[in-house]
Amino acid sequence: MRHLPVKRRQIRVFLLLVTSYSLLVAVSQAAPCYGTKMPGRNKFFAGAQYYNIFQRYLEHSENGKMRSQQEFILLSYGVFDWLSIDLKGGAGDIKQKPLGANQLNYSAFLGGGYGFRLRLYEKEKIKAVFGFQHISIHPKIIHPGGVKNKAVLDDWQLSALASYSFKKVTPYLGARWSRADYIHWLDGERSRVKSDPDRSFGFIYGCDIALTQKLWINLEGQAFDSQAVAASLNCAF
Repeated sequence: MRHLPVKRRQIRVFLLLVTSYSLLVAVSQAAPCYGTKMPGRNKFFAGAQYYNIFQRYLEHSENGKMRSQQEFILLSYGVFDWLSIDLKGGAGDIKQKPLGANQLNYSAFLGGGYGFRLRLYEKEKIKAVFGFQHISIHPKIIHPGGVKNKAVLDDWQLSALASYSFKKVTPYLGARWSRADYIHWLDGERSRVKSDPDRSFGFIYGCDIALTQKLWINLEGQAFDSQAVAASLNCAF
């Protein structure tokens, strides 16, 4: 592992502490992790991403589960070679199925997110990255049975990934801690439903596939805490 100057080590420790505290006091779920490919200092990555949460169980069985499909434009900026800021904007829907009741289908509307990644280790073809990501989805208001329903999905996570680079493909594996809040307004009365606390830890697997020197595809799957997949087309500038 490369030797880090004292100031850089202090910056990393500070960011890790701030992020950990933010996650503990926030409302959360699990966002795509982006993989271990990061822009260099003062460089940019841009892309388009599709994310599908097939299933996420909610706290207390009567709340059932929820699903969401999301599409984003991505932008990552390299603050340093070892630190990137990740931003996204787009749209997403929410489908929430309570136990023994009809599913609520909120049509896609505004969504966005932010996060950062820290490269913790790099040697030859091996990389290790720590990440923090957040997504917030605000679908359209619906009126089933004439009753106003509004929903928001907040999506957060802490993750740790490790990758090994081959010639054209860079597979990675990792783990994360996540939590999901389905925030619901029924005729103006607000409630918060968290994800199943027994499903907070998840497994991440994915890969970057190089198309050209500056163009690549990222594919990612998520299991245990949620069942989800993500795919993006990315370009380096």
